[in-house]
Amino acid sequence: MQAWYHCENTYPFVPQNVLDAADSVRASLPNRYCDPQIAARLFEECLDEHLYCDELGINIVSIEHHSGINSLYGASPMILGIAARQTKNVRILSLGTLISVRTDPVRIAEEYATADVISKGRLEIGFVKSGDSEMPSGNANPVGFVDRFWEAIDVIKLALTSRDGPVSWEGKHYTHRHINIWPGPYQLPHPPFWAATGDPATSAEIGRRGYINALVLRGPEASKRAFDAYKQARREAALPPPGTDKFAYAVLCGIGDTDEEGLAVGSKTLWFLNTSLKQAPQMSKFLPGRNPPEMAPNIWRTTAARGRPADGLIGINADTAIQRGILVAGNPDTVARQIMEIYDKVDGFAHLIFIGRSGFLTHEEAKKTIRLMSKEVLPRLPAATITPETVAQAAE
Repeated sequence: MQAWYHCENTYPFVPQNVLDAADSVRASLPNRYCDPQIAARLFEECLDEHLYCDELGINIVSIEHHSGINSLYGASPMILGIAARQTKNVRILSLGTLISVRTDPVRIAEEYATADVISKGRLEIGFVKSGDSEMPSGNANPVGFVDRFWEAIDVIKLALTSRDGPVSWEGKHYTHRHINIWPGPYQLPHPPFWAATGDPATSAEIGRRGYINALVLRGPEASKRAFDAYKQARREAALPPPGTDKFAYAVLCGIGDTDEEGLAVGSKTLWFLNTSLKQAPQMSKFLPGRNPPEMAPNIWRTTAARGRPADGLIGINADTAIQRGILVAGNPDTVARQIMEIYDKVDGFAHLIFIGRSGFLTHEEAKKTIRLMSKEVLPRLPAATITPETVAQAAE
């Protein structure tokens, strides 16, 4: 199994009375509450944690969010570029650039290819659909964003794999008459593709395409539904059954020398759920095009202010989070057991994404979780099973 360190680089230093009074801590909270000196320190610490991962053999995740306390990483390509140059050993996963918000997929392909070359072939590309507050922050139309998501992936793949001079794309959402990126990617035909989704229909399409399916804080039950849809889609398409190498599971994580210490550290990561998920209904429940038409009536009838799955996580405590499989916390023995319980419930995964820093968790606490994950937990986890290549995949 491979472990991936996921750091949101959150900004928890906004007064609580301001957070309580705001209808949303994403997209609309004034940036005067973000002290650039504090932000600079947070960037330095989080990027140093990436270097620590490189020493210990823990892969790293680069993310992208916009305009909120939930993450200071507003541009994944910048973090990718820094990590590509400063690290030397580990894989770097972009999970990822918000392709349904950005207007030019070819530009995104250029950024990915550049990072892959700088890293000498250590990049993995994770596609995320975005939605909610990312749409207004990116000045994007939410209507049709799922169609844009798939078309953007196709354009990016074309740009990364074209080798013989300019090609063009004429699609529903994108038109590009001259695609010829320099440099192309280091890895041929392109870096491995991932997609983060818990929607079974999307997981099925990911399965047909052979990408890695990542589930982020969705718990074992929802993850198994998505993974089962992936497997069923491949059976129906007469493709080889996927190994565990096609599945990734993300959890909040805190590890200490004792269960008490690990639980205290893990509890701090719940800030991400309890505080930073607060989002106004105009950016979720009432965002036109955010949800499929058949789901809209029930969403509008819900009494919850925002009407989205993430709302059910606000206010969660550590014991409940562990029971629901979205937090692993304790000493290395306990954490390894918790991971394997999740592993068995979802029928396996080869990629563990652990969110090891959030909220008021300190740099030293994050480094200890990374070290114990590398030295004490990861060696106990099962090896990946590998998906057989089809003739088409091998030829690609």
